[in-house]
Amino acid sequence: MDLLTFVEQDNTLERSLPAFRSGDTVAVHYKIREGNKERVQVFQGIVLQRRGSAATETFTVRKMSNGIGVERIFPVASPFIEKVDLLTRGVVRRARIFYLRQAKGKAARIKAKR
Repeated sequence: MDLLTFVEQDNTLERSLPAFRSGDTVAVHYKIREGNKERVQVFQGIVLQRRGSAATETFTVRKMSNGIGVERIFPVASPFIEKVDLLTRGVVRRARIFYLRQAKGKAARIKAKR
């Protein structure tokens, strides 16, 4: 085992996130610090991708806010993520669904798995 893997293994905290993948709709409860106050903000959207492994794993969530697409990248090992709720499972055939960026209206919907 090389030194980098050893350090990553030592510094990662075990998370109990639900098993989600691209196309799923999730609600990420994220802690935000403003001065000396701390609050939890919910970012709800569709998972575009999951990438990386172990301590460097991230996932990208996209939501529409007032007709404007907003994307945010969350590290899986972040201590600021309080919890992730899996709302719906989506039926997609790709690991990275960046085609949603160009889709508008009804074409931007993802079929839900029953």
